[in-house]
Amino acid sequence: MNEMTAVTDTEIAPTKAKPTLPDAQTVTAVKHWTDRLFSFRVSRPASLRFRSGEFVMIGLMGDPDPNTGKQKPLLRAYSIASPAWDEELEFYSIKVQDGPLTSRLQHIQPGDEIILRPKPVGTLVHDALLPGKNIWFFATGTGFAPFASLLREPETYEKYEKVIITHTCREVGELEYGRKLIEDLKQDELMIELLGEENLAKIHYYPTTTREESPRMGRITELLQDGTVFKDLGIDPINPADDRAMVCGSLAFNKDMQTTLEGFGLREGANSDPKEYVVEKAFVG
Repeated sequence: MNEMTAVTDTEIAPTKAKPTLPDAQTVTAVKHWTDRLFSFRVSRPASLRFRSGEFVMIGLMGDPDPNTGKQKPLLRAYSIASPAWDEELEFYSIKVQDGPLTSRLQHIQPGDEIILRPKPVGTLVHDALLPGKNIWFFATGTGFAPFASLLREPETYEKYEKVIITHTCREVGELEYGRKLIEDLKQDELMIELLGEENLAKIHYYPTTTREESPRMGRITELLQDGTVFKDLGIDPINPADDRAMVCGSLAFNKDMQTTLEGFGLREGANSDPKEYVVEKAFVG
């Protein structure tokens, strides 16, 4: 994922007192998973309504303009990792040391404020898919975030008999956010009560690494194409009658997954034209 920034017309003139951020929300928790990955939670605007799997623009103020002294916000699209019913908002982020936004965002602490534009959008939503029996979530890196939302969404289990989540990263430590989330789902009394043990049993978790040694190695596209995934999970190969899929990752991963899924006969859909699979394109560029 590359950083994508957007500058709006909102400007704040510098003062001696700390300026008030536009659309400010307060950070409530921060957890660093590796030296490159962290997650954080913020307060949720009372008026914000979203569908699990959607994203919003969040950010911080940039440096003052050397000529005018005014500041403009640095914003980036972030999937909401928490489900639509959560009272707070959770995000999962990379750390880019020279990135305009994440070089700053990685240092936030509880009590700090971030900018959150309350206009959720996105294609990784149930409405963009035709009805089916099985749902596949394909993620690399922080592309796991929208699926962290959908895995905690009751509608996911109401619609599908199997929920298969694959997560491909270079190193084992980069899988920890997703691994712990799924582990907690199956042990947390609140989630068991909300989703039901029989529904949580529908989850098939398939993590792989491409660089560091782990129990499962390889790119998910190759493991799909040679049938390894289906053999490992004991399920039938993907077919357009039964299977639906969502994809979130790097541009190269998205393209490879599109080719792979279309090789199985699936067609790409959208909110306005539901089909068998959808891809989130907001985070690459």
